[in-house]
Amino acid sequence: MLQRITEHLKKDLIPFWENLRDEKFGGYYGYMDYDRKTDRTFSKGCILNSRILWFFSNAYLTLREETLLKDADHAYRFMQQHCMDRENGGILWSVTYDGKPDDTTKHTYNQAFAVYALSSYYDASGNPEALEEAWKLFDVIEKKCRDEKGYLEAFDIAWKPASNEKLSENGVNATRTMNTLLHVFEAYTELYRVTKDERVAERLRRILITFADKMYNPELKRQEVFFDDDYNSLIDLHSYGHDIETSWLIDRGLHILDDKAISEKLAPITDALAEETIRKAFRNGSLYAECENGVDKKERIWWVQAETVLGLVNYFTKHPEDQEILKKIREAVDFIFRYLVDKREGSEWFWELDDSYAPVEGRPIVEPWKCPYHNGRMCIEMIRRLG
Repeated sequence: MLQRITEHLKKDLIPFWENLRDEKFGGYYGYMDYDRKTDRTFSKGCILNSRILWFFSNAYLTLREETLLKDADHAYRFMQQHCMDRENGGILWSVTYDGKPDDTTKHTYNQAFAVYALSSYYDASGNPEALEEAWKLFDVIEKKCRDEKGYLEAFDIAWKPASNEKLSENGVNATRTMNTLLHVFEAYTELYRVTKDERVAERLRRILITFADKMYNPELKRQEVFFDDDYNSLIDLHSYGHDIETSWLIDRGLHILDDKAISEKLAPITDALAEETIRKAFRNGSLYAECENGVDKKERIWWVQAETVLGLVNYFTKHPEDQEILKKIREAVDFIFRYLVDKREGSEWFWELDDSYAPVEGRPIVEPWKCPYHNGRMCIEMIRRLG
């Protein structure tokens, strides 16, 4: 299994994303359709660029191949030169293919992913400028994106509150979301890992308490997803993918934070999230997408399956006596390679499979949300944990 995953990272994922490098305008091309046609004039999502920066930085840290650091350098230069708003602070939502401001929304989620990427890139490159940029964005998040209750969502270019369509769905428009808080936590975990700064540790503790007290539903053993200003849940939605992802991301953060009291509070929650998600949604080596109003959505989404592997591995690390989980890990990896990995030349993973495991045609191979973050991270984490 480890050899299979390592070869996939080296021979498939890394070359695919390297081939999307834009040598003329910088960064990486922002769109490839289902038929594998690259649109070189499509806007470049800054989340996409951040995730590519994270991917190549961590691929370098894992494999130590110098070309990977150069790939990360390329993404970093584009972020520095085109994605940052030097006048108002923060990072934009997207820029045009040639690097001009496009969607100037400032979203907390987007700021967090840039912190995440810059922290990893600093670790890979040793470039102090990258860490300085991460700290600037940390300050932006804390000063512009947070109130006394927690983290907010969307703002315009001048940091006035804006509607949150970008991270709302299912017919709601949320003031606060589990997804944004999760990825602020993820970003701050990485910043703390490379700095051990107590300012970040303090924010991590507060975020974890918010997860436990506001977002986790102990009766249903799930996280709620969309909230009003006072953390009242807006919809009956069980996001299986986010729960299995959260189970291992929080455990990783707890390990790095190394705070016994917080770990004792959160560890039972991460176990419950993994156990309930697997019980309700893991079928035939794969995980359903979500459950809304009691009805499962049985599509298999690329990122959900990648996070399922890591959630299972993380759970097995804590409970090595559970041989049934080990069996599920093998099933999940086999499912990905059998159905999700696109065998067509010049492709990567399919976005989505229907309930018969056939690819949903028309879903792009690359777009602002479809990137090497989830599947690349699955490979990198598996190498680190099993290698």
